[in-house]
Amino acid sequence: MALTIASVNVNGIRAAVRKGFVDWLDERRPDVVTMQEVRAPDDVVHELLNDEIAHHGYHIAHAEAAAKGRAGVAVLSKVAFDRVEMTNAKALAPATGRWIETRIPLRVRTGAQRPAHLWVISAYAHTGDETSEAKMAEKHAWFRAATKRLETLRSTEDHVLLTGDLNVGHTERDIKNWKGNLKSAGFLPEERAHFDHLFDDLGWVDVCRLLAGDCDGPYSWWSYRGRAFDTDTGWRIDYHIADPDLAARAVSSTVDRAPSYAERWSDHAPVVVDYKI
Repeated sequence: MALTIASVNVNGIRAAVRKGFVDWLDERRPDVVTMQEVRAPDDVVHELLNDEIAHHGYHIAHAEAAAKGRAGVAVLSKVAFDRVEMTNAKALAPATGRWIETRIPLRVRTGAQRPAHLWVISAYAHTGDETSEAKMAEKHAWFRAATKRLETLRSTEDHVLLTGDLNVGHTERDIKNWKGNLKSAGFLPEERAHFDHLFDDLGWVDVCRLLAGDCDGPYSWWSYRGRAFDTDTGWRIDYHIADPDLAARAVSSTVDRAPSYAERWSDHAPVVVDYKI
């Protein structure tokens, strides 16, 4: 079974649709799309996407943030979900609009010793603020809860894939101007330590880094300020993080960077991975 899975922070679904999200979807045709910063009420999300992309046959799962115009995560899938879950962990609660889990059944050959389901998570970590102890504490609590939940899902023996805007560059390869951000939220040692724990201690795999190898980027977010996009002064903060067996089935990854600044429909670009399961 081949699956193309894309993840993108849309920076507001209404604006993204207006600026070119649907054109990208028509051209790319991924099997699954996870979205962050949807920033719209649930009824608006379903109405807008049903109007714009109904011909693609996507099923929609969405977690709306209680704070109006903030956060919000969603998953689109051509394969119908057989479960959609929200956690009871305070940091990942549905009202935060920062975490949604969808379970997709897989076609498995008779007698094959492989998981029958794939959990796809769309996640949006807090940005954080190095000048605010409270905001950083909130971000760290989110990562601890997310890690605990990932381990719980892995214990089901299903495949598990965490995607989304995690607002941390893990290594110096993930930020163009890493020297200038050593004391900035998104590249603080204590933030990066969450990824060290996930990858080095628990065995989760950064799929895009695995496929890209030891290189700068490829970046997935560029500030709208200055000439960051034109000079490729970006951050790689959008991830596919998978259990080892699923990661081994990833065959290619691409960042769908817009051809020009004027053609961007978000300050992030879709991170697209092809899996052969």
